[in-house]
Amino acid sequence: MSARPLLLKAAWHGLNLGLPLLFVLAPILSFVLISFWTLDNGHIVTQFTLGNYLAFLGDDSYLSVYGGTVLLSLEVTVVNTVLASFVALFIFRRAARVRFLLLMAFVLPLFMSYIIKIYSIRGILGQRGLLNEGLMAIGLTGQPIEALLFSRTAIFLTLAIVYLPYAILPIYLALDRIPPNYLAASADLGGRTRDELLHIVAPLAMPGIVVAGVFTFVLTFGDFVTPQMVGGTEGFTFGRIVFSQFGLALNWPLGSAFAVILLGTALAAVAIAGLFLRKEHVR
Repeated sequence: MSARPLLLKAAWHGLNLGLPLLFVLAPILSFVLISFWTLDNGHIVTQFTLGNYLAFLGDDSYLSVYGGTVLLSLEVTVVNTVLASFVALFIFRRAARVRFLLLMAFVLPLFMSYIIKIYSIRGILGQRGLLNEGLMAIGLTGQPIEALLFSRTAIFLTLAIVYLPYAILPIYLALDRIPPNYLAASADLGGRTRDELLHIVAPLAMPGIVVAGVFTFVLTFGDFVTPQMVGGTEGFTFGRIVFSQFGLALNWPLGSAFAVILLGTALAAVAIAGLFLRKEHVR
């Protein structure tokens, strides 16, 4: 074999390995390195210390915001996973010729600007928004419900709406991979719809359901724009703390430490999901 094909092959493998290292791993490692430095009078001190992580563990306000954000993300994850399962199953049960159109209708918000979606939801949840106007029109309330906007409820609703398409897509793809003969065999053997869902559809769709949960949790946990735009003073989530350290306090070492904690939480969620799927696969 001549040297040229070998060089081309080596260059191709080097490109495949080099791009992820350059654009993904290198920035992450830089954050990890900076997280062990400190800021003193506006100057970064490049001396190794665990001070930033100890500051996080020793400050009740940081721990409270972190715990509250984890709880909020878990709540959105549970609700979105359940809703997305019903939506994906609804699409899967339709005739093949309309499935694509229904799927596109539900995931169409993914093609819209994030800011436009947030402002649209603000228009619905505001004091003079569609929801309050509708509730007052049918007599369920005499005045606008202020808690619908600039509150934890508003953050929860907005995150659930914005990230629902991310949960629908993997669940539907898992359902779509179920061999039709499995369902036909179940029907031929007299299996009822409940048995089909419990013993065929649910187990085979489980990887998609778990991926949907991971997507929703990771995306909601790191989101700082939604809490800022619809949460008001109650919208101080962990993502906003990370943003404030980088964008307002200009404390990059502390912000990097918080970013590493955020990344570690996301990786922990992925690891737990992987262990769960592995256990299900072995079973």
